[in-house]
Amino acid sequence: MRIRDVIHDDRYPDSYYHASMLDDGPFLRLEGNVQVDVCIIGGGFSGVSAALELAKKGVSVGLLEQNRIGWGASGRNGGQVIGGYGPELSDLDKIADVFGRAHADAAWDMGVECTEIIKNNVRDHNIDCDLKWGYFDAAMTRSELADLKNNHEALISKGYPFKQVLATSVDEAAPYVSSPRYIGGLYNEGWGHVQPLNLVRGEARAAAALGAKIFEDARVSSVQYGPEIIVDTGYGRVTCDQLVYACNAYLGDLQPKLASRIIPAGSYIIATEPLSEAVVSDIMAGDCAVCDQRWALDYFRLSADKRLLFGGLANYSGRHPTSIQKALVPKMLKVFPSLKNVKIDYEWGGYLGIGLNRIPQLGKLDENVYFAQAYSGHGVAQTHMSGRLISEAITGNTDRFNIIANVSHPPFPGGKLLRQPLLAAGMMFYKLRDELGL
Repeated sequence: MRIRDVIHDDRYPDSYYHASMLDDGPFLRLEGNVQVDVCIIGGGFSGVSAALELAKKGVSVGLLEQNRIGWGASGRNGGQVIGGYGPELSDLDKIADVFGRAHADAAWDMGVECTEIIKNNVRDHNIDCDLKWGYFDAAMTRSELADLKNNHEALISKGYPFKQVLATSVDEAAPYVSSPRYIGGLYNEGWGHVQPLNLVRGEARAAAALGAKIFEDARVSSVQYGPEIIVDTGYGRVTCDQLVYACNAYLGDLQPKLASRIIPAGSYIIATEPLSEAVVSDIMAGDCAVCDQRWALDYFRLSADKRLLFGGLANYSGRHPTSIQKALVPKMLKVFPSLKNVKIDYEWGGYLGIGLNRIPQLGKLDENVYFAQAYSGHGVAQTHMSGRLISEAITGNTDRFNIIANVSHPPFPGGKLLRQPLLAAGMMFYKLRDELGL
């Protein structure tokens, strides 16, 4: 299977998520002119979260998605709900360095809150999306295990509110993930996993029920800036007082300044056939989300119907692999050799947004133009925090928004033509370090 790279395409990729999507009904189609307080461009988690947060406050919102809600990274990702808004929650020094000592506590709290937003949305709006709590950071080396021990102690010192369990041997790790590849790890009950396409579409339905106008097949052709902004799709216009860019890796050339600060990086997943209870009990009895500690990491989890969803193969070249299955199955078998005869039912991938400093990019291009992008693979939860912060700022409370917006995000070197090859070359260095165990 080849991944469709066409940016304007109303078909979802042939993923397990699409096959298990519960709500395939259309949203609105923009025809004619619409007047709203806030127009949001992008129907992924950032845009939908902002629309839902604003709609809760009674703000008039119009959201424009060029394809279908959740068509991009929000409906294709690994489904891992990981906390932290930028630096890891356990890296207290880096949080202080990035956001300033005076704002370190607030930034840390946002890193915890981002997962709680998802929990509350699912509960409050009765979203059926297979949300399950439990996450395991898997260690392959003694040095990785030592780092996770330090992370565990740092979170305890900070008063992290969720249960953690440090596994310091293969046997102690087995209740979470049983693999000869892992010698231990850190379990975190505050993080987990979800069917992301059902989540984002459920949140969009919730926003629409509160009055937000959610438009699909609404590709923006031009934006006229000013005190009153006009967003044109060619067959309809949205006039608004405030504009939000929430396009991330699928921004294209719509906003060059934002495009220069983000690189679309490929990420890919395979899904096995449903596994027997005996196999599940043997390899992942804990039913939690798992990541290893490498730069080019493997990540995996079980679906609700007990398929193994195995992802990785970070690709910074801009070119998709000829066969996702051929590239990922050998990686999966290194983790779980017992799955060598298991059938692969789905393979898919797409782009996620990478920033140069790997900190979420949130801010303003003008007094009435906001943006959110560049989650570097941790977007399921971080996007929800961005949506909340944008909502707070638009409705008059800029305190937390400004903490994040004050972080500087330089453009990638090399300009439009060279920035992708330069990043790909740089990432090869880190992949080589992974292979050498450095």
